[in-house]
Amino acid sequence: MVIRPYGYAIWEAIQDYLNVKFKETGHSNMYFPQFIPYSFIEKEASHVEGFSPELALVTIGGGKELEEKLVVRPTSETIVNHMFTKWIQSYRDLPLMINQWANVTRWEMRTKPFIRTLEFLWQEGHTAHATLEEAEKEAMQMIDVYTKFAYEQAAIPVIPGRKSRVETFAGANRTYTIEAMMGDRKALQAGTSHNLGQNFSRAFGTQFMDENSQIEHVWQTSWAISTRFVGGIIMTHGDDAGLMLPPNIAPIQVVIVPIWKKGDEKSAVMEAVSSVQNTLKEAGIRVKVDDSELRTPGWKFNFYEMKGVPIRLEIGPRDVTNKSVVISRRDIPGKQGKEFGVSMDPSILVDHIKGRLVEIQASLLQKAIAFRDSNIVDVSSYGELKEAIAEGKWARGPWSASDADELKVKEETSATIRCFPFEQPEGAKKCFMTGNPAEEVAIFAKSY
Repeated sequence: MVIRPYGYAIWEAIQDYLNVKFKETGHSNMYFPQFIPYSFIEKEASHVEGFSPELALVTIGGGKELEEKLVVRPTSETIVNHMFTKWIQSYRDLPLMINQWANVTRWEMRTKPFIRTLEFLWQEGHTAHATLEEAEKEAMQMIDVYTKFAYEQAAIPVIPGRKSRVETFAGANRTYTIEAMMGDRKALQAGTSHNLGQNFSRAFGTQFMDENSQIEHVWQTSWAISTRFVGGIIMTHGDDAGLMLPPNIAPIQVVIVPIWKKGDEKSAVMEAVSSVQNTLKEAGIRVKVDDSELRTPGWKFNFYEMKGVPIRLEIGPRDVTNKSVVISRRDIPGKQGKEFGVSMDPSILVDHIKGRLVEIQASLLQKAIAFRDSNIVDVSSYGELKEAIAEGKWARGPWSASDADELKVKEETSATIRCFPFEQPEGAKKCFMTGNPAEEVAIFAKSY
């Protein structure tokens, strides 16, 4: 998959936000090799079992057959641990908290741009700690960072929670996730954070001397978010006219389309357009002027709607005379989303545009919340779950059944446990599958 500039700009906006958060929480960026010795992957049994069907292998290098195959990085826990073992000797070396922005390869071959591709871009955080409690706190902290990003920047109302044993990352003790509902009501695992326990540190002998001079294995986490989040933004907010981008991550927040019919109108219109453009730029608003004369204004209106630009400004001869602009909102189609006669005066226009961008951001989130909530059904029997899933909805119900029962649900309905949400209802609960007492409700859905 080639990511063209506009799509990559969305990924850059995600990077810009998360990079700040990672550094605020004490992590440093670094880089690990893309090729990993196959013996590293084999060291952690459940890890190799989980990833072996998806591995791409290098067997020839420099024209010669390699003594040991190399794996093209599907994720970096193994090579990270190899280095952690060299770097960590004492409790004084902990916590060790790093992140890398990288590409990974997984031979899944279910091509769906941004969602399932052979190679994708992501960040992967890796940390080592002296205690289980510290590792757990870190894993929870990072899923919280992802949750806030989803809500505040992408306007996606994810449900954070814990994965079931069946759905836990290969090599982790616990996996935490943020689950998002797409426009077709399928679930998207939009980000994960794993408490790896001591599984990798035992496999690689990653040890440290504690304050009592005892040798202990470190406790670890890993966490990641990828370019599939770009797909999540597209499928959460898009409509039949194309993309609809939340202003906080939109590469272009405002597009200005100049309009004139006669040649002598052009200079006055373009002078006003240039002035408005500079005003908005100086206010920190991402603005673009499309002054191409090869396309009609109508074509441009359609094009930037398709690109999901939150606000369009139209400036024609009459607007220049009135010292005003016409504003169109992407999230409200037709005349309802249009405002006429908004003053060009910088002190008025900047506040007005900024206010509208805030409104659009909030409106997209509220619309997505309403859509999500109207498509989650509370169930109290397996029959009700089957019915909800058949209707394309998410099913939420008490669950304490076995892994085998969970796999039966997947086999019969194609739905999986997306998570046990952190927010749980109070009171006694009875598992809808077995009738036994249940401590938690789970959410089931078909997913990407």
